[in-house]
Amino acid sequence: MIELPELVAGGLAAGTLTALALGGSLLRSRRQKAALRAEVTELRARLEGTEGAFVTEVEHLAARRMPAAAAQLAHPHLRVPGPAGQHTPGTPTGIALEYVLTALREELTAQRTRIDAAAQAGLRGATREIQAALYRLQDALRGLQQRYDDPELAQTLFALDHENEQSLRRAQVAAVVCGAWVGLAREESHVVDAVTGGQARLSGYHRVRVNNHLEPGTALVSHAVEPVAIIVAELLDNALRHSAPDTDVVVDLEHVHHGVCVTVDDAGLGMTQDERARAQRLVAGSDPILLTDLGDPPRMGLAAIGRLTRQFDLNVDVSSPSPYGGVRAVLRVDSHLLGRIDPGERPPSASAPRSTRERAVRREPVREAAGRATPVREGAVPEAPVPETPAPGIMPAGFPAVAGPAPDRAGPTAEHERTPAPGREDPGDLAGLPQRRRRPPAAAPAVPQPQPAARRPEEAAAALAALQYGTAAARAPKRASAPEPQRTDDEGGAAG
Repeated sequence: MIELPELVAGGLAAGTLTALALGGSLLRSRRQKAALRAEVTELRARLEGTEGAFVTEVEHLAARRMPAAAAQLAHPHLRVPGPAGQHTPGTPTGIALEYVLTALREELTAQRTRIDAAAQAGLRGATREIQAALYRLQDALRGLQQRYDDPELAQTLFALDHENEQSLRRAQVAAVVCGAWVGLAREESHVVDAVTGGQARLSGYHRVRVNNHLEPGTALVSHAVEPVAIIVAELLDNALRHSAPDTDVVVDLEHVHHGVCVTVDDAGLGMTQDERARAQRLVAGSDPILLTDLGDPPRMGLAAIGRLTRQFDLNVDVSSPSPYGGVRAVLRVDSHLLGRIDPGERPPSASAPRSTRERAVRREPVREAAGRATPVREGAVPEAPVPETPAPGIMPAGFPAVAGPAPDRAGPTAEHERTPAPGREDPGDLAGLPQRRRRPPAAAPAVPQPQPAARRPEEAAAALAALQYGTAAARAPKRASAPEPQRTDDEGGAAG
């Protein structure tokens, strides 16, 4: 039988062990609670930091990145700032913010396109009405020019008609930018007439110097005449506006392998690399044109060129500087837009500069015989060696071929070169024009008459208007002073 003291001692030992176990468990529990409390505190601090960083990113997105992305649509050279945090790109937050910017750009682009289309439609309707009114005014002015014989009144009417032509050009350019048709349907015309027609629509036309190096009879197909005139007018307008008023703008008409090039050189300040790149994008016509991209007030010249180049398969390049220090603009008209007009049946306008190839053929060769120079008429067979023949392809239609090796040409043009047009004067008379029938002088001199001295456009401004519109009133003083009409190389500066 167990004694009482032993039972007490055993109970005390068991209680002690139980108390120690409970104390250890309580201590471990307190340590775990402390660790959990520290972890919770750390997670809460991290969460607060992440939330603060996210709020900062959103504020940065709204304050800087979104306005920059919206402005970049109109000004591509602007840079959109990156995220505010260095570690944000590539994270879910950074990807979500970039998606916000992408959605913003797409929506703004769609809204700008819709609003711009509505604005273009309204402007297109307004310009259509303005063009119709200006055409009616033009008809009225030309009717008055033919009705009255007063020279002073005729000159005033010519000036008003020229101002009306400039207003019509601005309305036409605005309509073209807004997607309207060019407004005129013309018949097949000489290239030089289309160029001088564009020149005549400008206030500073007298500063333009046109050098025609095309073969006589080079023409544009009917649907390309008015677009070429509009493009030339806008290129010349830019050249005149951005060059000093005492400088000339030089225009060269040249044959190239793929067609014809019209080169415009000015002596202005030129353009920076960014300006030249933007201008080239506009004239290329590859990007959609929005009125909001053209400035305030809108500059529509290059945009109109871009519309026409894309619509009529023309090519314009403004990426090269001019040798005169300004800008060189080159319009290329490909061969499928070119044709040929017989200059004997339909000569160019009286104010158009004559071709240098025509002058080269008309120049009389001189041969040495018996120690002295003897002039030889074109078309006459010389007594001595075979005369020199102009280079193939430069002889104008309506002139007989000079004796010697015939140019390697075929078709109706070559036939015109071999046989003069019926009823035409002998082309040996250098004072005459290949497009006009001349009466022979009473006593023809033995030597060819010298060409009249070339006049500057400023000196022939009054004659330009008279010849341009063909009014008898303006031509009357000219007939009184000269019995036979003469045309110099620089008579007039532009054709309407």
